[in-house]
Amino acid sequence: MILYLHGFRSSPNSFKAQVVARKMAELGRLHELVCPQLPASPREAMALAVALVGDTAPAELAIVGSSLGGYYATWLAERFGCRAVLLNPAVNPLADLERHVGVTTAWHSDQPFEFKHEYIDQLRALKVEHITLPERYFLMAASGDEVLDYRDMVAHYAGARQLVIDGSDHALAEFADHVDDVLAFCLAEAAPR
Repeated sequence: MILYLHGFRSSPNSFKAQVVARKMAELGRLHELVCPQLPASPREAMALAVALVGDTAPAELAIVGSSLGGYYATWLAERFGCRAVLLNPAVNPLADLERHVGVTTAWHSDQPFEFKHEYIDQLRALKVEHITLPERYFLMAASGDEVLDYRDMVAHYAGARQLVIDGSDHALAEFADHVDDVLAFCLAEAAPR
């Protein structure tokens, strides 16, 4: 099972989620991909993710997280002991998201949603100070990310497999060029313990 977690204000319709879905379909494995619309509440988003994982064995589970989804993926990977691919992940979203408190819309919808101040505390509860078993992680970061500093990502995931793309952007415009590497990491036979 691959659980794909989109970023803040994003959705399963995001560019990277769609690239992963198309490639999984090409491989005849689309049924192994789960890509939910995450609630704005971090607590509710993680409750949904935990429910979707269910009793999936760590060796049969990989999580791909983009931006805020990468922050979530890290917490889940530590909890479940599974592999995680992090795409320009938020390392410390507390300060960045403080300015987004209020009503906003998602990128792929006109549907309004509210990001409440209490969600900042919910994010704080999910903070992973130091990853364990860096070999379980694959970081893909863009030095040209206009939203997050890739150097924070590189430092936080020290020891993990890392691909730093020179330039690019937060959306990882070149992601389709690297999806095979992402899925090879996710679909490896056994997760490190």
